[in-house]
Amino acid sequence: MLVCLATPIVILVGSGIAAIVPSVAESLNNSGAHGFSEMLYAYSSGGGNNGSAFAGFNANTPFLNVSIGLVMLFARFLPIIGTLAIAGSLAQKKKIAVTAGTLSTTNAMFVFLLIVIVLLIGALSFFPALALGPIAEFFQNR
Repeated sequence: MLVCLATPIVILVGSGIAAIVPSVAESLNNSGAHGFSEMLYAYSSGGGNNGSAFAGFNANTPFLNVSIGLVMLFARFLPIIGTLAIAGSLAQKKKIAVTAGTLSTTNAMFVFLLIVIVLLIGALSFFPALALGPIAEFFQNR
């Protein structure tokens, strides 16, 4: 669970901290919901991709450089460390006989459940931030 939630937690905590720092407001090209979208995209991109930002968002300040760099570091390496810990734990376990209560990982039901859980965790992790940024901006312009 922590491996799945590490990236969204790091991105959202970084974005939340940046939202309350007064100097970040000066780096925004727009105010309101679009400004929050600019900031959220910068942290999401740093955590998941290459660290790009919206045009107009001045991410070249000491605070933003360091904080986006920390988000990039933790969002990438915490899941790797957690996955390696799980692999080490599984490697030390002894094999036991398959019983009626064993979850088979070789059928379509397992694949379906895995995909649904990954999509559900991803959607629930970022929906609050999306509601504050892009979705609010959509309804603000109507």
